[in-house]
Amino acid sequence: MNDIRRVAVVGAGQMGAGIAEVFARAGLDTVVCEADQRALRAARGRIDRSLHRAVDRGRISEQQHTDAWAHLLFADDLEALADRQLVVEAVVEDERVKTEVLGTLDKVLADEDAVLATNTSAIPVTRLGIATGRASQVLGLHFFNPAPVMPLVELVSSLHTDHTVLDRVETFAKDVLGKHVVRSRDRAGFVVNALLVPYLLSAIRMAEAGHATAQDIDDGMVHGCAHPMGPLRLADLIGLDTVQAIAESLYAEYKEPLYAPPPLLSRMVEAGLLGRKTGRGFHPHRTA
Repeated sequence: MNDIRRVAVVGAGQMGAGIAEVFARAGLDTVVCEADQRALRAARGRIDRSLHRAVDRGRISEQQHTDAWAHLLFADDLEALADRQLVVEAVVEDERVKTEVLGTLDKVLADEDAVLATNTSAIPVTRLGIATGRASQVLGLHFFNPAPVMPLVELVSSLHTDHTVLDRVETFAKDVLGKHVVRSRDRAGFVVNALLVPYLLSAIRMAEAGHATAQDIDDGMVHGCAHPMGPLRLADLIGLDTVQAIAESLYAEYKEPLYAPPPLLSRMVEAGLLGRKTGRGFHPHRTA
C-alpha cells in the first residue's frame, strides 16, 4: 500500500479540478486550494458537474460519487496544506506564478519528506524546483485533460529530483490513481506536447493561410487518419491560451520555427477566444 494519503491541489481550473477529482475518487484525503471563495465556488461546480457526468455515463456509481465528495475539502489559504504529503501545483501556465506558489508551499509544508509536484505542460521542472529549498523533492506530474478520463500521466524528473522520490510517486500514480505512467527527462514539452503541439500549430497555420476551413481540417484528420478528434477542436479543448503558452516555452528552448505560435493563435488569445472554456475558439462551444 502506498504511503501517500494526504494530498492537495493548488489551482482548481479545468485541470486542477480534474486532478482533485482523480484524488478524491481514489479515496485520498484531498484539499483543493484556490485564491478566494469565488474561485472555490467555481471549483466545486466543475467537480460536481464532472462527477455527475461520470455517473450518467456509467463510469462511477452514485455511492462512488458520494464517497468522492466525502474526501474533498476546500481552502483559500496555502497554510491549510501544512500536513500534506503531496501537493500538485496546477495554477496558470506562467513561470513567475508557479515559482511563487512553489516557494510558499516549500515554507508551509511541515513534513520534510513531502513532495511538491507541478502539472506544468512545458516549463522545465528544474527552473521551478530551484525556487524551493527542497529541489530534490520537486518533480513534474503532468495529467491530461480531462484528468478523470485520460489514463496517462507524465512523470518528469529535474536535474535535482531524487530517484527514490520519483519511484515513490510513480508507484502512487500507478497503484493508487490507476494511471499509466511514462517518464520523461526535463525538457520543454516533455514527451507528449513536444510531439503534439507542432501538429496543432501546423493545423492553425493551415487555417490561417485559408487552405481549408477549421471543420474540414478536423474532418480530414478524424476520417482520414482515424484520430478521435481533429487538431483544431483539440486545441479548443486544451485552451488556446495554454497551447500558446506551451508553444512559447518550446520556442524559447529550441528556437525552431515549427514551435513558434502563429499570429492567428496570438490574435485569438488576445481576443479572449480561448476555445471550449470561453464558448468559442476555432469552433463554437456550449459552456457549462
